[in-house]
Amino acid sequence: MKRSETRYRLVQWIVVLFAFLIITLQLSFAQQSTGDTSPDQQRPSAPNIAIGPGDLLNIVVFDTPELTTSARVNQDGEVNLPVLGMMRLAGLNTIDAARKIEEDLRSRHLIIDPHVTVFIAEYASQGATVMGEVRSPGVYPTLGTRKLLDMLSVAGGLQSTAGKSVSIVHRDDPQHPIIVALQSGSSTMYAQENPIILPGDTIVVAKAGIIYVIGDVLKPGGFLIDNNTPISVMQSLSLAGGWDKTAALSKTKLIRKTTEGREEVDLDLKHLAYGSQADVSVKDGDILFVPSSLGKTLTYRGIEAAISITSGVLIYTH
Repeated sequence: MKRSETRYRLVQWIVVLFAFLIITLQLSFAQQSTGDTSPDQQRPSAPNIAIGPGDLLNIVVFDTPELTTSARVNQDGEVNLPVLGMMRLAGLNTIDAARKIEEDLRSRHLIIDPHVTVFIAEYASQGATVMGEVRSPGVYPTLGTRKLLDMLSVAGGLQSTAGKSVSIVHRDDPQHPIIVALQSGSSTMYAQENPIILPGDTIVVAKAGIIYVIGDVLKPGGFLIDNNTPISVMQSLSLAGGWDKTAALSKTKLIRKTTEGREEVDLDLKHLAYGSQADVSVKDGDILFVPSSLGKTLTYRGIEAAISITSGVLIYTH
């Protein structure tokens, strides 16, 4: 009995010694591959941003690929992890989340000395929505300090149809949007103000209006206007380079769509130019038609021709 008991204890010691050697070799290999750094030093530095519902997490368990996974945080703030099951990580930053997973692995005796890294691949809860006349609308992360022009650049910049105003709606104060005036050059955007964008903000780039000046003018076509800035008939003509010398100024028509149908306004550009008649404001979608003096009158067919000419511009610009 004593001899068999001695052999049993000897086998136990051999098993323990063998397990100790394996763990020592694993730790030695880990230190060599990571440059002898501690687990906290191995983790990449992460901003102090809390994990939230909708975020996509990349969770890496060192030397344990079967526990490494990518998972999205559900609306309850939980993540479904291999073996561990549902775990609440919302409200924690990436470092604290990694420590919580390590502690759970250790307490369940799954891994003796776990090393876990958590990385937020997609920020759903910490992003801002960029909408309207930008090249790539979507939700973009607001990591660090992001300002308005930064977010517009991330969204690909402005479309050619963008207006001159941007509205910023804060998630905690949606009733009081902030309006920022924009200017864009050939390759640079400028803003009177460049406010900081917060998580949950919504940025909407307004669409510019368009008016059409056609007929006997120097540069007929469609012209973008700011819907928030009134523009008159004479200003519209200046965009088109003015009228030609053969224009029938007294036969000019302003054509616009209303809820009751098409409306035609007779204009005499001579009276408008000399101030004897009040200038008329134009708005998005209006057509200013300046006929040639070769036609004595503007018939209904002429108006239809004017509208058909602008249809090509409508399709191109919209």
